[in-house]
Amino acid sequence: MDTFRGLTKTGISSLFFLLLAACSTTPPANPENICEIFREKPSWHEAALETKERWGVPVHVPMAIMYQESTFRHDARPPKDYLLGIIPWGRVSSAFGYAQAKDEVWSDYRKETNRWSPDRDDFSDALDFMGWYMSKAQKVNGVSKWDAYAQYLNYHEGWTGYRNGTYQSKRWLVNTAQKVKDRASRYSAQYAACSNRF
Repeated sequence: MDTFRGLTKTGISSLFFLLLAACSTTPPANPENICEIFREKPSWHEAALETKERWGVPVHVPMAIMYQESTFRHDARPPKDYLLGIIPWGRVSSAFGYAQAKDEVWSDYRKETNRWSPDRDDFSDALDFMGWYMSKAQKVNGVSKWDAYAQYLNYHEGWTGYRNGTYQSKRWLVNTAQKVKDRASRYSAQYAACSNRF
């Protein structure tokens, strides 16, 4: 208790909330298991259920895509670009946050949902964005919200890119989409075994 002797109640409260905020942005200790993720971060489970309710997307698919995009890091960014291989020249894209949403599509999401204050580094906002994106992929390209493979290709290439088949010449991307599909399958099985405990 000597550590806190000089702090006022307000100071202790501020310190507590600062520590709580820091913990909430830390990636989960075991990102391979969706049950462990939600056990560690119950607010993430609430956000996943809200996204499911609002957009009709299953819990496991956006979580598998988010793992691939940011490994659940709130401040994830794409690598830096270099001019002549040595001079830093910004980043390869404007993607940012849990969902790696780019500036322009994030702006479209805010306009279409009438949400003017969401943050890409807020888990709940990022997951809601993904639900919106997946819902549009179904409307625009007829892709099931349960199809993690095709949803990821839509997510990576954009709705028009997917429709034009731009992924077909990108073997690495097709392989990544398969990884997302496999992870979504694992998450689905895990969640089926633990969802009634939350």
